[in-house]
Amino acid sequence: MRMARWLLRKFEGQGYVFFNELIEGEKEERKMKNYCLAVGMIILMLTVLITTASADEATPVTQGNMVTGSASASLFNRYVFRGYELSAHSAVIQPAMTVSYKGVSGSMWGNIDTEENPTQSFVPDREGQKSFNETDLTLSYNYGIDKLALTGGYVYYGTKYANETEEIFISAAYDTFLKPTLVIYRDINEYSGTYVNLSVSKSLPIYKGISIDLGASAGYFAGSAAYWKTYERSTGAYTGKKYQEFHDGMIKVGLTIPVAGNIIIQPLIQYWLPLSEKANKTIDGNSYNFNGKLDDTFVYGLNVTLSF
Repeated sequence: MRMARWLLRKFEGQGYVFFNELIEGEKEERKMKNYCLAVGMIILMLTVLITTASADEATPVTQGNMVTGSASASLFNRYVFRGYELSAHSAVIQPAMTVSYKGVSGSMWGNIDTEENPTQSFVPDREGQKSFNETDLTLSYNYGIDKLALTGGYVYYGTKYANETEEIFISAAYDTFLKPTLVIYRDINEYSGTYVNLSVSKSLPIYKGISIDLGASAGYFAGSAAYWKTYERSTGAYTGKKYQEFHDGMIKVGLTIPVAGNIIIQPLIQYWLPLSEKANKTIDGNSYNFNGKLDDTFVYGLNVTLSF
């Protein structure tokens, strides 16, 4: 009888391991499929753009019908996303590339942390080491009506330090004195929720093509997945209502300095801050927001852009 019970427990344990590995394998396969789909969309779009541009070379085109793009590289003292500190005590390098044609744009953005260190919002995938820990792909379409620019798109977040996820977004920008821009993002995968951001910006020419660039933004977040449940002292766990707050604010100042016909450098500094008490709140040493509390944070660095 003891031998039978031992064998039963052994097979139950092996069965659990088998099914757990099967589930994990399915998750990884689903992530890979999402990544391949996003990459495929970008490659297909770029192929269409290049093919169309080649076919149009024999006839004059206006600027609106030309393939345009940019490639850039940025160096910053830290990586902050929507107020969350996703690096600490290290420099980050952020390459990016965008190609556009007739309102359709495809872009790639990456983050290389030169030495990953944990923060209240970030768990490194390679602590203490260098890591290319994020690759984001965006596909969007822009439509202009006089001074109003409307954009809709899709973003794939390929993160090593968190579950990969996807968002769709819409935005409206009006070309007036402060160029107000409203963007609404909706996570459609791992972290279901809605993020709304309102920003303003102004560039002022100061000397021979050099301009000073000013900007500010404010964000509001409303979580809808169980992931966003908040911390409760009564239970000592994240069992409270879902996080919905005025979230992050940002103020920035920088310079745009042309160094060649199509190359600019942009030194800049940003100041990030929580916009509500709960965005910065902790309870017994635990962040009220499961994703981590926001702090007052300075980001500074340099961006170099080549346009084509």
